[in-house]
Amino acid sequence: MSHLTTIKVRGYHLDLYGHVNNARYLEFLEEARWGMLEEGGGVEWFTERSLALVISRIDIRYKRSATMGDVLEVKTALAQLNERDGLIRQQVLRQDNGKLVAEADVTFAVIHPEQAGAQLLQGELGERLALMQEVAKNV
Repeated sequence: MSHLTTIKVRGYHLDLYGHVNNARYLEFLEEARWGMLEEGGGVEWFTERSLALVISRIDIRYKRSATMGDVLEVKTALAQLNERDGLIRQQVLRQDNGKLVAEADVTFAVIHPEQAGAQLLQGELGERLALMQEVAKNV
């Protein structure tokens, strides 16, 4: 099951043309990823182990504009796990009509401050992430 985050478009989200500024979508997507992690109890688990999820790439595709007062739903799901990175898929949809506003593929890795490079996504860490991925497949 994908995680769902609801965001209402406010005036400070807008550009001079009255549309949500493109950079604000990155903030919406980040808010939704944090929500997914919090809902799954992941923030505490990662913090206890001094692990951090870091973003290495975001491929965002804008489909249509959102404007003042629109209510957006951000669907977030862990789509893929590789040896040292993973992929989170996100969609931003208008709540009133379900139309796709933007979509993104977000590549992440897990790091530890006392170890160089990305962690291997196996063992306890891999199992923890795989649980998130299994939940996403049940959508």
